[in-house]
Amino acid sequence: MSMETTLLALSGGMVLLMLIAVVRVILGRTAPDRMVAADTINTLVVAALVLLGVSFKEIIYIDVAIVYAMLAFVTTIFVSKSLEGGK
Repeated sequence: MSMETTLLALSGGMVLLMLIAVVRVILGRTAPDRMVAADTINTLVVAALVLLGVSFKEIIYIDVAIVYAMLAFVTTIFVSKSLEGGK
């Protein structure tokens, strides 16, 4: 199996997982349930950026993935606090 085929299979699998998570965001019963699904999508986006960086051999994708992961973490903390009703 060549590298291109492997990367294509991984990309297709990640797109499928993202679609499943989007369905969960739409059909989630509670707000925390939808938040977990949105956080899963963020994690898959970070993984996709790393995969792009590997396939194109460009370090900028890795840098963007790191910044995106940090912003997603802060957003998750903020939304979790507001859902909890904390200060």
